[in-house]
This record gives sequence, C-alpha cells and structure tokens, in this order.
Amino acid sequence: MAAVTHASTPVGQVSRPDPPSIRRVRRRRRPSGEAPPLPRHLAASGKWWLALTAAVGVVALVVVVTDSLGLVDRVDTRVLQAIAELRSDTLTSVAKAAGVLATARAIHVLWLANLLVLVVTRRWRHLFVWVLTGLLVVNLTATAAASLQRPRPYEIEILGSWSGFSMPSLPVTVLACFLVSSLYSLVPAGRYREIGKWVVVGLLLGTAASRLYLAQDHPTDVVAGVVIGVAAPLAAFRLLTPSEVYPVRYRRGRPAHLDVTGDRGAAIVRALQDQLGIVATDVRSFALEGSGGSTPVRITVKAEPDAAEQESFVFGKLYAATHVRSDRWYKLGRTLLYGRLEDEKPYHSVRRLVQYEDYVLRLFSDAGLPVPHPLGIVEITPEREYLLVAEFIADAQEIGDAEIDEAVIDQGLCVVRRMWEIGMAHRDIKPANILVRDGTLFLIDSAFAEVRPSPWRQAVDLANMMLVLALRTDAARVYARARLQFSDEEIAEAFAATRGLTMPSQLRRLMRSQGRDLHAEFLALLPYRLPPVPIQRWTWRRVGLSLVALAGLAVAVAVGIDLVGSPL
Repeated sequence: MAAVTHASTPVGQVSRPDPPSIRRVRRRRRPSGEAPPLPRHLAASGKWWLALTAAVGVVALVVVVTDSLGLVDRVDTRVLQAIAELRSDTLTSVAKAAGVLATARAIHVLWLANLLVLVVTRRWRHLFVWVLTGLLVVNLTATAAASLQRPRPYEIEILGSWSGFSMPSLPVTVLACFLVSSLYSLVPAGRYREIGKWVVVGLLLGTAASRLYLAQDHPTDVVAGVVIGVAAPLAAFRLLTPSEVYPVRYRRGRPAHLDVTGDRGAAIVRALQDQLGIVATDVRSFALEGSGGSTPVRITVKAEPDAAEQESFVFGKLYAATHVRSDRWYKLGRTLLYGRLEDEKPYHSVRRLVQYEDYVLRLFSDAGLPVPHPLGIVEITPEREYLLVAEFIADAQEIGDAEIDEAVIDQGLCVVRRMWEIGMAHRDIKPANILVRDGTLFLIDSAFAEVRPSPWRQAVDLANMMLVLALRTDAARVYARARLQFSDEEIAEAFAATRGLTMPSQLRRLMRSQGRDLHAEFLALLPYRLPPVPIQRWTWRRVGLSLVALAGLAVAVAVGIDLVGSPL
C-alpha cells in the first residue's frame, strides 16, 4: 500500500496567485430609468414601420366603421384608370415579367432557397423566426382580407391572374415578408445588408408597379401589404435575432462567440468603469478555440501609477441568453443519451449562470486553489448579457504545450486533493483548463464546478487530471507521483469511474492524436482493478423525455415536409 501524504503536508504546493495591479476609479450607480450599457432596442426605422402598421389598422377600422369603403374604391379606381391609359403590348410584357416574384411558384422557390441555406448554415434561430413570422403574416393577412371582403378592381380589365379578396394584397404582403426575412437571415449586417435593403426596395417597387399596371390590386391594397409585410419581420428579427447576439456570418466559428467590437465593445468598456471601477482601453476576443459555451475576452486596463507597466490585462467571460439556451439543449441531449450524469439541470437565466460561476470561483480562491483572482460581475444588458471578470494569467501556456516536471505533476494532483477536502469538483478538467507559467500550475474555467458532488464525480476529476498530466509525460511517472497523495484504492476507484463518456472531448481528441491509450496504461499499472462504476441511469424522467422527444421529432418532420411542400 502506498503511503498517503496528509493534507497538512502536501507534496505539491497549492497557492492562489496574487491579485493583479489594476487602477481603480470611483464606481457609478446607474440611475433608475437610464438605459443599460448595451440597450436592446428596435431602432428608429423599426419603430416607424410598426407605427405605419398601426396606422394601416386604424385606417382600415375607420373605413369599416364609417362605411366609407366606396370613397376609397373610387379614388383607387381613378388611379388605376389613369395607369391603364398607358398600356401597350410592350409595357404589358414588361409588367408581367416584373410581377413574376409575386407568383406562387416564385415565392415557393424563394422559401425553399432560404430553408436550404439556413439549414446548411445551422442558423436555427433565424429559421424559427423566419417560419413563425411567415405563418403570422400569412394568417393575419388572410384573416384581414376575409374580414374586409374587398373585391378586385372593377371597370378595368385585369390582365394578370388573381384569386380571393384584395385588401390587403396577399401576394405583395407575403413577398415583402419573405424578402425582408431573407435579408435579415442571410445577409450579414453592415455594408452588404444596406445594399440589400435597396435591392428589396427595388424589387417591391417593381412588383407593386406591375400589379397596379395589370390591375391585379388596388393602390391601397399594395400599400397595406408592403407595410405589414415589412414591419412584421423587421421587428421580429431585430428583437429576437439582434445582430450583436446572432450575427449572420459564413466563416467558420462557434455560434457561442459574440462580436466584442463596435457597440458591444464600447458598452463593455463603459460598464467596467461604472460597475467595477476598472478603466479599460481595449477589448478583444481571446482563445476562442478552447471555449464553446461563452466568449472569452482579454481586456487591456490601466494599471496602478506605481506599477512597472502602465497597462495590464484582465480576463472576461461574456455570457448571453443564447448560452443559457444552448446549455439547456446540451443537457437535454445528454440526459436522453446517457441518463443523469450529476447536476444535469439547466440554468434558468444567464444571471444565475454567471452568479454561480463567480461564486464557485470565489470558493476556489478562498480555499487557496491556484485559480484566477475573481474581480466581479458586469451587467451589459439586464437578463441578457453579463461579463464575468477575473485575473488574466499572462504568459501562460496550456498544459498540453508546456514542459511538465514532477513539481507541476504534484501541483496538479494536489489541486484535486484540495478540492476533495473542501467538498468540490471541477467537472471539466482538460488541457485547455490547466495553464502553466514558470513552473506554476493554474486551474481555470469553473463554470461546471459542483459543490458537494458525489464521490463518483470527485473520482472522475482525479482520473482526468492524471490523464492530462500524462499527455506530456508518461503514465508510470504520473502514477508514481499520485501514490504519494492518493491511496491505491482511490486511484483504482478513479479509473473505474472514468471512461470515454466522462472524459472531456479535447482530452479524448489529444489522446487519439498521440496514438496512446493512456487509460489502459494506467489500468495496467494498478495493483488491482475495481469493477466499472455504472454511469448510465434509466429513470422515469429519462423514459418520459425520450418519448416526448420522439413525438416532437415526428411532429417536426411532418411540419417540415408540409413546409417544404408549400411556402407556409
């Protein structure tokens, strides 16, 4: 039996790094009623279009109540008669070609093209908003037309095809809705979207002119259709898929990574000074490849006047509501596939998520673990975006790229022992979360940490730490150092509880790239083996969720087939 070193005399040294030298200024409390650093707004154009939609509804109500539809009909008819006097064979051919976008076939092609691009690029939120907005607009327009029951233009020859009532124009409304939805779901914000807006204006003007020339609609039908068709998707996409949170982009990258330039970057700088008294001069994304559930940023801040360097850095993790939703789907998927693997309940708000991580980080820091010094939480947009701020470990390397000696191995193992003593588990020990600087080991990213975990979860932490340490050394060397701090029973339990499922994906990927089965190498070193600890748990909750998921999938497939067959 190996000798086990007591916690009072650890082999490795566990120490929290000193707090960074950061200049602090007086904090400012945001007065009641003042907008947050990054407010959620509709913009002036969106408000104008919504106001126009309300105006259309009010005018329609007044016309119905006052029974003045006849007056509107006479005005529309005079306009259409004036346009009809300009008809010629050439203009008629041009008008029919210009109005092809408002045909059922063209709208169907437009819908299928959008569906294909959004599915391929996996912009599911844009797709859901696209579909729901289209369904709302189509049903609202059809209901309004059936209620008003306005006939097609009279006393003028209708040259094109038509069906149903005319107020508002259903083809124009649907086309406007689909074009605006395509613009906000497929075209990146900025110069290209501005150009796209003028393209949409040109297409709608050409289609409207065509339908008026062919007398398929009244002028007021077209105006009402354009207003409704533009306002609904404009408001929906700006409120539900703002470009700051759900950018349209075609380059590779994880959807969890938010753009920290522009308005958001300025908001972060302002919020840091107001809420934490930290004067920031620059905000940049940092180490995105190692993060899938947040946006890590490196923030340049002013240091204390007596510091050697005039500028210093702090580390931030930007969380948004989209990360909470992703966490819910991720944990639901894990529950369906594997059962309940310790604390698989999702967070209900982004505020709770960032509060919990800050709390755990402070527990680790107070226990003397080598973690970044916590600096606080910054609110960017209430209930939507928060920034967790901590010390930046400058000049550090991931443990997979650093030179590892026995001192570093002892520090890593001592971190696990200390977490066992304080009743905590990290739950995400992988190379990206272990840094080394000048022979000192640091543990980062406590988002998945758990207070009072099960013995199984603590055992998994030990096995994953030993596997990570062995990536740059060898299993025998790590095992020999581990026996100085853990008993053979504890090490055997750790590898009985750990297998592919409980290893972080980065750790599994690195072991495959090295062509080494470190898990088997450790098992071969053990004086004896314990039976594998079962990790799959079939519960009534899992069975019920599986049945509901299968039913939901069947409904989704049926709806998808129906949507592909017809444009909403």
